Parts: sequence; C-alpha cells; structure tokens
Amino acid sequence: MSHADRIARIMIQLDDWQPAIWRRAEVPLTATLKALHDVIQAAMPFDDYHLFEFRADGKRYAIPEPEWDSLRDRTYSAKTTRLGTLVDRGITQLAYTYDFGDDWRHTITIEAIADADPAVEYPHYIDGAGRAPPENVGGIPGFELFLDAITDSKHEQHRELKRWHGRPFDPAHAAEDEIQTRIKKLARRRALGKAGFEKSRSQAR
Repeated sequence: MSHADRIARIMIQLDDWQPAIWRRAEVPLTATLKALHDVIQAAMPFDDYHLFEFRADGKRYAIPEPEWDSLRDRTYSAKTTRLGTLVDRGITQLAYTYDFGDDWRHTITIEAIADADPAVEYPHYIDGAGRAPPENVGGIPGFELFLDAITDSKHEQHRELKRWHGRPFDPAHAAEDEIQTRIKKLARRRALGKAGFEKSRSQAR
C-alpha cells in the first residue's frame, strides 16, 4: 500500500512542562515536514510567527538558510522531506522546536501507522490537554510568570499581563473549538489541492 493510502497517528507534547500539554492528530504519510509544522501550529495552537526546526536521526530539517548552514550543521528542506520517508527509515520520534527565542521544544511521537479512512479529511485532530503558551511570553520562565499573574488578581503584574494577552486564558482549556477549526482548514486546503492535481492530470491525458 502506498504512502497516499496511509496515515500516522502522532502525539505532540510540549517538553519541560507539567501538567503535560499535548495533542494527538492523524497526518498523511505524504505530508511534508513543513505540512507537519502547519499541523502543530494549528493544534497547539501557535500563530506561526517564528522559525522552526525538526531533528531526527542526527539531522536537522527546516526552511534552509545559507547563513545557518555555513555556521552550523546542514539543513535538509522541510518542504521536500515527507513524513513517510522518515517512517520508512524506522524513525518513531522527532524533536520539534518553534521560536528560537522562546525555545518551545516538543517531542513528536509517531504512535501508529494505519490505513487512511476514505470518509475522513486529513489532517484530523483527535484530542489533547492543556493550553499552549501565548506567543512571545518569554519561554518556560515567562510562561510560569504569566500563569502566576493571570490566575491571581492580586499579583502585581496581573493587570499588565491580562492587558498584554488581551483575552481570557484558562491553562486547563485546550481551545478545542479553535484547534478543530484550524485543523479543518488545513484539511480542506489539502483536499482542494488534491482535487486540483487530479483535474490537471486528467486534462493532460
């Protein structure tokens, strides 16, 4: 069976944080690592303001930058590397970092490989727990301060950080409605892309 007919069930978990902030989703094996990045951004959710990288099997996958490659290790393109290629190499875990300032590190675990359900549009969100950190909060230390202040009306920075964030923040609430909306948008975009590709193929025959 080809990668086009298969999906990976993945677990996304923010490192170095308790209680655990995690998400589970199903992603096609044909998805590139850039597409997997889009799924992670939608599922946490983050706003895709910053750079990212994946690391697996001693290699770095990201959007290649000549300056990075000249100063550090070689970067393989996340736009052309497919999840199925890594699965075929026996990789079951990837390290994902988003925002090299705040340094949000995640462990991406490939829990299972299964046949795709023809009735389901992928990527597909399954479940999760915990609210992801706000953008630009200042990494793990900043997130700890933010939570202390936002949940305590007597905290000296409560009013300031509440105004900075601009909306309610419940650390126990995973923002399921927003996540579902964003993942479904990715799935719809993928479905339209597949339909367009099939149409162009049929016209070329």
